Amino acid sequence: MERKPFSQACENNKQVILEKLGAIFAGPGTVLEIGTGTGQHAVHFALNLPHLRWQPSDHPSNYQLCEPWLQEARLPNINKPLALDVSASDWQLPPINGAYSANTAHIMSWQEVEAMFQGVSANLQRGEAFCLYGPFNYNGRFTSASNQQFDASLRRQKPTMGIRDMDDLNQVGDLNDLVLETDVEMPANNRLLVWKRR
Repeated sequence: MERKPFSQACENNKQVILEKLGAIFAGPGTVLEIGTGTGQHAVHFALNLPHLRWQPSDHPSNYQLCEPWLQEARLPNINKPLALDVSASDWQLPPINGAYSANTAHIMSWQEVEAMFQGVSANLQRGEAFCLYGPFNYNGRFTSASNQQFDASLRRQKPTMGIRDMDDLNQVGDLNDLVLETDVEMPANNRLLVWKRR
């Protein structure tokens, strides 16, 4: 067995996110995870939410990173990971009933964030949820000094990265028939945003 990739952030936040997702995705169905990364979230959520079928996906250059975690877990309710370029006009997904993404909006370019909302909306039915986890700004302001430092380090790596502002996200949500239903405070200056398809 190859050595599993590991994210400390995933390990730290998986349980608090799970507690919220259990209530949001209460009925049976398939949930698309955009940006599965190591696969730690996928395994934890699929294990603890057996009524759901979890559909991992990630950028075509990265989508197989989660395989060691998935192969070790061997859970019957996790699908094979999909190579997903959010900028593609047709995501070519199996039918989904919800979408989830963690710590992706600040790594994507703004154009990719817009494309993610567009693609999610195109694949959800009315009333189905899109959960987005991560740090966000409000009225152009950082919610903490650590988020401000994090944003600066992202922009040094790549100018197109950075923490996104809620006004911009709500605007792009509105354009794609996604209405912000809840905005939940999470540990370490993060939020869980829940949009519903109009």
